[in-house]
Amino acid sequence: MEKMARVTTALSGTTITGRTMFYHLDAPANAISVCRDAAQVVVAGRNIFKIYSIEEEQFVEKANLRVGRKLSLNFSCADVVWHQMDDNLLATAATNGAVVTWNLGKQSRNKQDQLFTEHKRTVNKVCFHPNEVHMLLSGSQDGYMKCFDLRKRESVSTFSGQSESVRDVQFSVRDYFTFAASFENGNVQLWDMRRPDRYDRMFTAHNGPVFCCDWHPDDKGWLATGGRDKMVKVWDVSTTKTKEIYCVQTIASVARVKWRPEMKYHLATCSMMVDHNIYVWDIRRPYIPFGMFEEHKDVTTGIVWRHIHDPYYLLSGSKDSTLYQHMFNDASRPVDRANPEGLCYGLFGDLAFAGKDSMFGSDSNRKTYGGERRYPIFFFKKPDLSEQFANVSSALNVFETELGSNSMDWFVNMAQQYILTGRSLADLCDHNAKIAKELYRYQVAQTWTMLRIVYSNPGAISSVNLNQSIGKSGGLPLMNSLKELSVALGNETRLERGKAENRQEINHLDSSNPLITANEENEETEGSDVPADYLFGDVEGDEDDLYMVDHENAPAEEHEYILPQEAFQLRHEIIDNPSAPDHLQDKVESPHVSGNEAETVCLTPIESFSLMSISQPLYDAYLPADYFNSLVKDMLHYYAEQGDVQMAVSVLIVLGDRIRKEIDEQTQEHWYTSYIDLLQRFKLWNVSNEVIKLSTCSSINCFNQASTTLHINCSNCKRPMSSKGWICDRCRQCASMCAVCHQVVKGLFVWCQGCSHGGHLEHIMNWLKTSSHCPAGCGHLCEYT
Repeated sequence: MEKMARVTTALSGTTITGRTMFYHLDAPANAISVCRDAAQVVVAGRNIFKIYSIEEEQFVEKANLRVGRKLSLNFSCADVVWHQMDDNLLATAATNGAVVTWNLGKQSRNKQDQLFTEHKRTVNKVCFHPNEVHMLLSGSQDGYMKCFDLRKRESVSTFSGQSESVRDVQFSVRDYFTFAASFENGNVQLWDMRRPDRYDRMFTAHNGPVFCCDWHPDDKGWLATGGRDKMVKVWDVSTTKTKEIYCVQTIASVARVKWRPEMKYHLATCSMMVDHNIYVWDIRRPYIPFGMFEEHKDVTTGIVWRHIHDPYYLLSGSKDSTLYQHMFNDASRPVDRANPEGLCYGLFGDLAFAGKDSMFGSDSNRKTYGGERRYPIFFFKKPDLSEQFANVSSALNVFETELGSNSMDWFVNMAQQYILTGRSLADLCDHNAKIAKELYRYQVAQTWTMLRIVYSNPGAISSVNLNQSIGKSGGLPLMNSLKELSVALGNETRLERGKAENRQEINHLDSSNPLITANEENEETEGSDVPADYLFGDVEGDEDDLYMVDHENAPAEEHEYILPQEAFQLRHEIIDNPSAPDHLQDKVESPHVSGNEAETVCLTPIESFSLMSISQPLYDAYLPADYFNSLVKDMLHYYAEQGDVQMAVSVLIVLGDRIRKEIDEQTQEHWYTSYIDLLQRFKLWNVSNEVIKLSTCSSINCFNQASTTLHINCSNCKRPMSSKGWICDRCRQCASMCAVCHQVVKGLFVWCQGCSHGGHLEHIMNWLKTSSHCPAGCGHLCEYT
């Protein structure tokens, strides 16, 4: 939708008026350029090459330069530039490697003037000298830059960038002989046209290809660059050593960058892919765009300010086949939609809070933060009334913790000393519990101990300890195993239950017996005033019975056991009685034993209980491990909510499949990424890498699966090396020669990414202690970091 706002700008001899408007092109545009008086714009692309006049209300087509009987690839344009000193002179960079100039003053339909075919691959950029009418510079995919004098048919100078591809070339606005070139290997080179044999300076500007560069129109020492790493950097090249002074973080690869006229700190950018918008940045505020144009529906391929002294009109072309004139008054302001408050924890536990001044105006007790201990002093820029958009002033509050009161040494030590794999579960839990206890993390240590008890198999209870406890109580004799105990008590024989109503048998067990006792409410049986102990166990049979044994006055002699007949009335004959414990026989046959006592001695089932008789093992030593999974799951969530993701992730890795299936994948991924982020903040790279490898989340494992590629240039011919060895395919020289001792490096090799020279690590380090220049004598300022 067209916006109706209008702006009139009065420049020297020219008045610029207009509004936000657009024009539908015949084909997608690759580049645009405006003439000196800002009245016309040329649009070039693979299938379009036209000139439009910029009227107050609309664009009007003036000329179609794509004419002729046979349209060759010379008309397929990757870039176009309009000379700022001659309104009739245009130059284009063709995709077939040709550099073409066009003379609009020609009377014929075909305006092509000269054709230069010296480049072997696609020409990415062409640039006219700002003060010389006949001087043209080009940069190509073949790695060369060529300077053409339009009065001659061949190039007058060739500059070798010693790289695979030149992405942009720009003459300096203030320095007559200087131009900058950006390369696909991340380097930027500054050249003096009078010395085509070697660049004047080179520095690594970006991590990846540098797609564009632009000299500041007012400050000759400022150079802006944009690259695939989604950053725009401003370099000060006026000093001996190039210095990065500003850095803007964007959300996509930067394809074009243009300084805004009359605004020292403003520049415009567009992306090569994904992002269709055009952003205007204030480089002093690198995270939120100063203004934004959102009209294009596809990738923006070219941007240019309409006049070199007018900051309010911006022209753009796009792959959506539209040509736009943007008025800065119509730009959206992202900061208006941004959250005005911010909250962040520092590495040492300090809390910072930023908000509008109005939020803190009434707080008279608030102290101005000066950053005396760990932080720099913050200065806030006051709103500038002359700006199109007023800056928002804010206040920062930092709540500091006492030094040492919130030390994270325990986190680092636990991360380094924890063992997460390679041992049994019990050993891992014991080791980690020991580490936590040594670091005074007692709750964590207790948790590891409980996990060992729950998930590791402790085996059966020691029979020696069990028998000793029974023997000391004066009850059953000492036995070598629980199996013997169960056989001695007749685990294969049962007594049928009786229904005698007049009988109240009381079976006693020694209350001092430390064996397993019944529940507190069942300690006394009906009609008994003496506490009773019960023996539990498993048996392979139909019913589970409880047998009670009297342990008092156990005789030393062994006699044959006979079931007393007067104890109760039998419902049927008991067949095949096995031997019972021998110590019971003598008590029954003794003349001093009464009938009631005999009843207490006999093995009688209690009708009111249906429990298990003793067999092997005496009882289950542990419950199924998954019985506790829900409890462990809650425990992990508790630790994570308390901020201890270290414990949550460590338990996840140690327990593995025992607990992993209980927690959803998204929660696990969140815990892993949080813990890895903390580890990397503390520079625990090895621990972080181990956690990534041990993770079963596919999204976490991929952190270690991103391939690393090293692009190496030959130190002799400066060409990229394609072979797997250290011998260059082109010059047949060894690339691993030490620049200090001039011997072949057999081992650790270090080299400068700028000039490709290097050598033995120790030799290079010793050299750079006394000199910052390359030991190979190339003049490059090398730096070892």
